[in-house]
Amino acid sequence: MQKLLLIILFISANISAQVVGKVTDLKGEPLPYVNIYLQDSYRGTTTNDDGNYSLNISEYGEYRITFQFLGYKSVTETISPSSFPYILNVSLVEESTSLEEVVLNTKEDPAYRIIRNTIAQRKENVEKLSEFTADFYSRGLWRVKDIPKKIFGQEVGDFDGALDSTRTGIVYLSETISEIAYQKPDKFTEKVIASKVSGNDNGFSFNSAQSADLSFYENTMEINAALVSPIANNALSYYTYRLDGVFYEGSKLINKIKVIPRRPKDRVWNGFIYIVEDDWQLYGVELSTTGEAIQVPFVDNLTVKQNYKYDSQNNFWVKISQTIDFGFGLLGMKGDGQFIAVYSNYDFKPEFTKKYFTNEVLSFKEGANKKDSLFWKGIRPVPLTNEELKDYVRRDSLQVLRRSKPYMDSVDAKSNKVGIMSPLTGYTYRNSFQKWSFGYDGVLTKINFNTVQGWNANAGLTYRKWYDENQTNVFVASVKADYGLAEDRLRFDGYILRNFNWKDKLRLWVMGGSRAVQFNSSQPISPFINSISTLFFERNYMKLYELNYGRLGYSQEIFNGLHLTASSGYENRKPLFNNTDYVTIPNDDVNYTSNNPLAPIDFENAAITEHNMVKSKLSARINFAQKYYSNPDMKLNMGDNKYPTLNLSIENGTAPDNSHYDYTQFEAGLRQSLFLGNKGELNYNLKGGTFANGDGISFVDYKHFNGNQTRVGTESNYTNVFNLMPYYQFSTNKSYFEGHLEHDFKGWVLGKIPGINQLNFNLIVGAHILGTEEQKPYSEFSVGLDNVGFGNFRFLRIDYVRSYYNGESLGAFVFGLKFLNIIGM
Repeated sequence: MQKLLLIILFISANISAQVVGKVTDLKGEPLPYVNIYLQDSYRGTTTNDDGNYSLNISEYGEYRITFQFLGYKSVTETISPSSFPYILNVSLVEESTSLEEVVLNTKEDPAYRIIRNTIAQRKENVEKLSEFTADFYSRGLWRVKDIPKKIFGQEVGDFDGALDSTRTGIVYLSETISEIAYQKPDKFTEKVIASKVSGNDNGFSFNSAQSADLSFYENTMEINAALVSPIANNALSYYTYRLDGVFYEGSKLINKIKVIPRRPKDRVWNGFIYIVEDDWQLYGVELSTTGEAIQVPFVDNLTVKQNYKYDSQNNFWVKISQTIDFGFGLLGMKGDGQFIAVYSNYDFKPEFTKKYFTNEVLSFKEGANKKDSLFWKGIRPVPLTNEELKDYVRRDSLQVLRRSKPYMDSVDAKSNKVGIMSPLTGYTYRNSFQKWSFGYDGVLTKINFNTVQGWNANAGLTYRKWYDENQTNVFVASVKADYGLAEDRLRFDGYILRNFNWKDKLRLWVMGGSRAVQFNSSQPISPFINSISTLFFERNYMKLYELNYGRLGYSQEIFNGLHLTASSGYENRKPLFNNTDYVTIPNDDVNYTSNNPLAPIDFENAAITEHNMVKSKLSARINFAQKYYSNPDMKLNMGDNKYPTLNLSIENGTAPDNSHYDYTQFEAGLRQSLFLGNKGELNYNLKGGTFANGDGISFVDYKHFNGNQTRVGTESNYTNVFNLMPYYQFSTNKSYFEGHLEHDFKGWVLGKIPGINQLNFNLIVGAHILGTEEQKPYSEFSVGLDNVGFGNFRFLRIDYVRSYYNGESLGAFVFGLKFLNIIGM
């Protein structure tokens, strides 16, 4: 009966796999992710979580099949099947490591000799894998447990039917079959021939071979932060080692070495690595790290296991499987995840043509996401677990239901109910079947205060229509009303947007209306931050003018790496004045300034007089050697940190009534993020420009620089702001240059200091300079701490900034509230 059930199970799971079975330990417990392969080949498979496997052998003959698993003795079975399917169950015995053959040195553990030899041969081992092609299989899974129904009062939902009655279930399950190719130093391509996403037969998996490529032969591995490999050149500064034992794999002696971090809070691993004696290559890896180390606090633990197979023909050990397991918890949500990768059919002597590698790193073959279940049953190298099989069956059948009009209407009817707070918080009516929605943006989170409008709030209406399931082809129309109580003025502003696709990102828009806007079009002062500084500290930094306008716009990626944006329109600019002196907490030593940024104590005269302009702008963003992912629906640009991004723009203004306002402005900029391994990340942003015929232009059209007098930062980095500079002191209609440089050491410095390294802060240093034609250079230097907070909430940053201008120096602390940028305040 057991044999019959096993046959039925594997026929249903993989009809063309001919050798099937289960791998257990001596107690009968299933062993997951055991490597199973035919001797002298790269044909193989891996057991799933239940210990089941299926190996595709369709011809009769004699086969030698090896079962390899870290911590267990490898077993090779010889079979000569006379019929299929052929059942081969195997029990593995734990490897009994021994130190008897090792001559112990009382001064130093023998592991250090092994590690030093492996480090010395690291580059040579990397060279052995200088180019290859291979087949790649991946499977990714995320589970959640006991998910609350609401978080911060907002409905969480059932994740499109993924959750059961206990609010537990698989929220993501996906597989890919790919063909990959690599050539040193960094040429890589992946062609996905099959992609499957549970519950979405039109979806494309985000599993990829490049994101799964964790090579411990490299000095560092990037998993949000750069983790130092236990066999990196500088590994002895980060780890201590202990030889845990030795065993034989055939004639090869395998050393099992315990990896122990010198500083647990550093960017490090802990666990075991297995190194082949004399070859000084990896036999296996079983290493873990923490959410603190990778600076993703909600991750509890992340474990990587890798298995290698000896290639006698090429005389080196090759990775054949990898698993990444992790747990997480945030805001009452708990869960775990797992990514499996299996490599097979290696070719280490490929014949690449000059045009074989392009900037397209990942692509999907036509129909990759349309493969049926029979295809997957015949090609999937790792059998589905019972849980995964049930999820596919349930969610794929649910998908048919969820796409039906009655179901969509019933879901919409529930979500379209108007709540008591909807008039204040907002409301959206959705017709999913006809692919449109109509929303109202409530005023509750849009209430602010400034000295021009007084208490002010805005509310809006938005209509959205999409023409495809993935919402890449979209029409949006929106209108917003803004009312200021002290000004007693109601303004309307709106736009119509047509986004045609996510391939070349063709987008057209028309917008217009009336708005109270800052003189600096970058809007450097958050309305929320300004409200606080005005009401509680009597510092009304925001300076506004009235803009009545109509504008047309266009943007598109002309070809890979070149993105153009063009706009043209009519503008009427009017001066505005303060209309209130209300303050919550009066300060006798501070008074409100006027709304004139050029004359803060002049309350009678404005910075501008009313005038009209016809304004146009053309911008180009150039990403050199831009790498990208593509599928039939979209193109996702990755950039290339080896090269900076170049921004070019030309802006022209023509005044119909006064030619003194006419001007042309040219600007160019370079910005880049450089990842320096475990030493952190360096960001820079350089900009320069000049005006032609700019002597008599309106102050609105000056080049304004992003200052900050609030002592509060809201950006993730400060490469586009001067944190102590007055907002409009250096505005210019002449030539200018500004430069920003910031280095985040990501624990490279503080992670080595006992005590301080327990806090898991990041040291950041920065330098900023501004030069204009009329004034002396202005500069700032800063040193700060990022990743400040507690537990899973680390959205704070603290910097001490020192400014230098005209022989004077000022210093102050700036408090970064990065979560304000996240929530749009």
